[in-house]
Amino acid sequence: MGQESDFHRSLNLFDSTAIVAGSMIGSGIFIVSADIARQVGSPGWLMMVWIITGLLTTFAALSYGELAGMFPKAGGQYVYLKEAYNPLVGFLYGWTLFMVIQTGTIAAVGMAFAKYLGVLIPSISESVTWFDLSFVKFGPVQIVAILSIVLLTWINTRGIQSGKRVQNIFTSGKFIFLILFIFIGLAFASNYQALHLNKQILWNPVQLKGGKLIPLSGISLVTALGMAMVGSLFSSDAWNNITFTAGEVINPKKNIPLSLFLGTFSVTILYLLANVAYLAIIPLRGHPEGATIAERGIQFATNDRLGTAAMANIFGNSAVIIMALFIVVSTFGCNNGLILSGARVYYAMAKDKIFFKKVGTLNSQGVPAPGLVIQCVWASLLCLSGTYSQLLDYVVFAVLIFYVLTIAGVFVLRKTVPDMERPYRAFGYPIIPAAYILLATIIMIILLITKTNRSLPGLLIVLMGIPVYFFWLRRKPGN
Repeated sequence: MGQESDFHRSLNLFDSTAIVAGSMIGSGIFIVSADIARQVGSPGWLMMVWIITGLLTTFAALSYGELAGMFPKAGGQYVYLKEAYNPLVGFLYGWTLFMVIQTGTIAAVGMAFAKYLGVLIPSISESVTWFDLSFVKFGPVQIVAILSIVLLTWINTRGIQSGKRVQNIFTSGKFIFLILFIFIGLAFASNYQALHLNKQILWNPVQLKGGKLIPLSGISLVTALGMAMVGSLFSSDAWNNITFTAGEVINPKKNIPLSLFLGTFSVTILYLLANVAYLAIIPLRGHPEGATIAERGIQFATNDRLGTAAMANIFGNSAVIIMALFIVVSTFGCNNGLILSGARVYYAMAKDKIFFKKVGTLNSQGVPAPGLVIQCVWASLLCLSGTYSQLLDYVVFAVLIFYVLTIAGVFVLRKTVPDMERPYRAFGYPIIPAAYILLATIIMIILLITKTNRSLPGLLIVLMGIPVYFFWLRRKPGN
């Protein structure tokens, strides 16, 4: 089969926004609020976690718009970091993206897909393990997760049209379902008692420790917020994936910045409304031994399946099937966007001769098939190596490092190339970009202190890329 020499520009504004929003919406919005509620212990602070997350995400997207307009090339964030700093910083991002950020997220979402498919098909059970060496686990859930990743990889090797078709269908479906979920929750499932109880403790943050409620204030509250945001940040992540596909976007200087804003803002609004629906249906505080959904509360929803608990008020036991079906569809569509986008970064790295040469080629359909395959292999191995929550913590810390560096790059490039064309300028510069850098840095410090065993490996993976970079430099022709 022949090879294409360049990408096909076929992603319009709708397609681009579908990649942003579809890559963000997975299963997290129906799960992580239970853990957030345990961390902060009050409705007001639960909402505050999601508000801060939404502001951070939208602020970052608005800043990325300037960089996207300046460098409308395949590779996106990798290119921005290389241009703002130096090739080493760009490589460290691409290296970390491949090792844990993109592939770790693909693995985590793939595992969530398999886990919820197990609700519909009981033989796909987490309780069944064929092989377990603590650091490697092998069973039907892992098999299904890997098969879903392989299938989506194959679809995306068939061309950008195949990939975007899947993305548009699944993203549209997810938006429709989320809107229905919110409407049903607010219009038909609202519970006066839950609203009354939640109103009483609206701004009364506590943590449950040793069977006692410990009030939070000052540093302890700030620390709790930082820890709680791991889940919400993960649920809102991957919005930057559209920048990776810049080589395939029609009029990228306009459509990428616009899609970043439209995608992140719309998902943020839906996430906030979904949490309002939870609080209208279920009391936030509960007990792990509670016999009913109300007694367990948001904090101790069974297996953290908060979306299922909320809908059970109307649909009874059928809510388990309804929510599992939606999450299966949602995670499948989410992983399509992640798989489609990630390989474009490895392609750009290979073109710069700091990754495997073959990865820098396109197949006859004009897509980086070798990059898709190598991404598939590594993500599949990660499915065998850890749980959803472990992968989540590794990913969030590593992601924040490069988000901060990239947005700081807006300031750097304003100084180093002030006359370069900027079709779009970062909204609220310098206040909004600076606010993001400050808040994200505080969250990273909190995670490094409170979740050292999860955050430190993410940092070490980034640093491990330094000797790898110099290894690739030595392999370059002429060195």
